[in-house]
Amino acid sequence: MPRVRHLLARVLGSYDPDSQSGDSCANQAKDDNMNQPLRTTPRVLIVGAGPTGLALAIELGHRSIPCLVIERNARVGHAPRAKTTNVRTREHLRRWGIADKLRQASPLGVDYPSNVLFVTRLAGHELARFENAMYCAPGKNPMYSEHAQWIPQYTVEEVLREHAASLPGVEIRFNCELLGFEQGDTVAARVKDLDGGGESVIVADFLVGADGARSAVRDAIGAKMEGSYGLSRNYNVVFRAPGLDKAHRHGPAIMYWQVNTDVPSLIGPMDTGDRWFFMPTAVSESVKFRAADAAPLIQRATGIDLPYEILSSDEWVASKLLANRYRQGRVFLAGDACHLHPPFGGYGMNMGIADGVDLGWKLAAVLQGWGGPRLLDSYEAERRPVHQFVMDEATANHSTLSNQLVQDGLEDDSAAGTQARAAIGARIMAAKLREFNTLGVVKGYRYVASPIIASEEGPEPEADFLNYLPSARPGSIAPHAWLHDGRSLYDTFGSGFTWLVTDGSEDAAAEQVQAAARACQLPLTVVRAPKGSVAALYGARHVLVRPDQHVAWRGDGLPADLVALLARVSGRSS
Repeated sequence: MPRVRHLLARVLGSYDPDSQSGDSCANQAKDDNMNQPLRTTPRVLIVGAGPTGLALAIELGHRSIPCLVIERNARVGHAPRAKTTNVRTREHLRRWGIADKLRQASPLGVDYPSNVLFVTRLAGHELARFENAMYCAPGKNPMYSEHAQWIPQYTVEEVLREHAASLPGVEIRFNCELLGFEQGDTVAARVKDLDGGGESVIVADFLVGADGARSAVRDAIGAKMEGSYGLSRNYNVVFRAPGLDKAHRHGPAIMYWQVNTDVPSLIGPMDTGDRWFFMPTAVSESVKFRAADAAPLIQRATGIDLPYEILSSDEWVASKLLANRYRQGRVFLAGDACHLHPPFGGYGMNMGIADGVDLGWKLAAVLQGWGGPRLLDSYEAERRPVHQFVMDEATANHSTLSNQLVQDGLEDDSAAGTQARAAIGARIMAAKLREFNTLGVVKGYRYVASPIIASEEGPEPEADFLNYLPSARPGSIAPHAWLHDGRSLYDTFGSGFTWLVTDGSEDAAAEQVQAAARACQLPLTVVRAPKGSVAALYGARHVLVRPDQHVAWRGDGLPADLVALLARVSGRSS
């Protein structure tokens, strides 16, 4: 502890080693007698209580790792931010036991059709439509265990926050701001209660910055965002309009892309109480948008005269930016703190949640003693290529907005107008397929060249945004299958590693694996798949699946050096 005390003294100027922890940021104000900030000691300090930070907290909480989440805001409001919770994120929620809870929270109803329509305006002509966009339709699909869901981000956050807070060892403090930190054998962070003004010290083994696009943690470790800023300037308006859903002839949808010369934009239902969103896109720098302008602008864009009550309005800039590094020592970046991209394709929030999952099980493994340092090294090695891949997809989607589809005569009620609409409709179907039918992006990525994956020889399959071909090639998400008893194959996996015997055979191999895992204290569950198609789906008799459901290794027989394999996948050797 001498070095820790010295570090705290450097952060604070002085430090009382006999201070006692408080229960909240508010009651950690300075002690009147000692005049010294109090301290608390979670294993992981998470800065930011958005979806990324909450996913990380849940992953740690499920693995009995004490963590503290601090958030400088109250995290409430009308602004929806993300609205698509994709199939992979919902598979994580299933693993956490809260997929049904999110389903029940769907404000429009889980059966509401996730159609995306392109129209000249709500009161105008239809140009094209994509049905079951993002794979939100309920029902069993062999490719995944959970369908996607159209639901506002703030509702997703509520479900995640409630579950995180229910887990032993997880604490969440709002209106609590990070002032600074230093690291050595631990991380010593200084925080401030924004309600009461008191300051306190938090000592943790690791700190994770999940604090968004303007990340203070990123600035503190000297990481820089690189790429293209200002791809477009846009506005997001949330409004209430009773009767708008019945005021047009296009039927229910989650998004209506309005292609007209007046206000190229997106509009769609968002929540109960007749709440909608409206998004003018690629707005010229010369246009100054005021909240008072929103209602007449919506009327002009839609061609529908209704009373529009504006609830919120804000400007946002689409960019493509990636941090030049995700880590410094014991401090990591996750979510928007290390990657930003246009929100077209619904990837942002979901990619942040996946960051939390990846980093969460690895931090837990190291803190529990069965994971080695290469596990933490693998975080950026695995996630950065995925971020780049998804960012490229989102940027490609951003290249075709309503603004690029506008042409003269598109709204004419004439033969020429009909022909123009047919031509634009065909162009939309070709250009926007990759935005709304994206299972190849959502589940088809794999961790290539990871230090903790037993890679196979041979060329990697080419990425395909549309066609997802389930594969058990190491690094891939384990292929999904429904079992004859109604369960998902994923439901049989353990919380640690899973040794999957795909043909369900009983032999001594699984017992050898369990003995080796026990010897190195690696949490491992043996699962014998029921006889059927699982063996053909996985392409090998034995498959080692990681805690995050990615394949770490596969083979028809045991590896020549089983101990070396387990050491590699747990980050204790190369």
